Formats: sequence, C-alpha cells, structure tokens
Amino acid sequence: MSRTSLPEGLVVFVKRSCPTCELIEAEIREVAQRVPDFHVVSQDDPAFPRGVATVIDDRELDLSWLSNIEAMPTLLRIENGRETERVMGWDRAAWQRLTGLQGLGAHLPAMRPG
Repeated sequence: MSRTSLPEGLVVFVKRSCPTCELIEAEIREVAQRVPDFHVVSQDDPAFPRGVATVIDDRELDLSWLSNIEAMPTLLRIENGRETERVMGWDRAAWQRLTGLQGLGAHLPAMRPG
C-alpha cells in the first residue's frame, strides 16, 4: 500500500535490523500505550516492535522517502500535515520532552545514534 502523507501526532520510524531500535523497543511500546496520536512506521517488519497494536508497513519506503528518513529510529512531530520537530536516534531528553513521559528510558544511555 502506497501512502503519501504522515498521520498527525508523533511518528517514529523504526527498523528491526537497527540495534538502537531494538534497544528502545520497550520504550516505543510504552509510548504507544500511553500517548494518543503516536504512530509507528516500520521499514522492514510490520510485526516490530512487538506488542504495538498498529504498525504502518513501510517496506516499500514510500513514507521514509517522503520524510527524508536517513537514520533509525527517527521521531517526528507532525502538526497540520507538516513536520515541526525531528529527533534522530535515541536522545532520552528529547524523547521525554516530545512524548511528555518523564522517566522514559531512564535505564538506557542518555544518547545513542541511529
């Protein structure tokens, strides 16, 4: 299925074969359960991350190309159809700020590139 736009809210692009994505799999699942309008886009496996009810299948890379995704994970804020913020890789402070979840990933390194 080809898509030409991103959903509103927070959108994270992930890939099972990305070590940083695997490192933060539990955090992605927590955000998916606690934050309204959070969307996961998977480049290689729509069953990743485990436990997330709805994952957008982007194996054709339509959304990734449209969004200029160069690193995994990449977290975007989409407002009125436009990207307003972007975090590449794992940056605990930025993820906590964007999701509003203080303490998210407290046991993980503060930063890890994608």
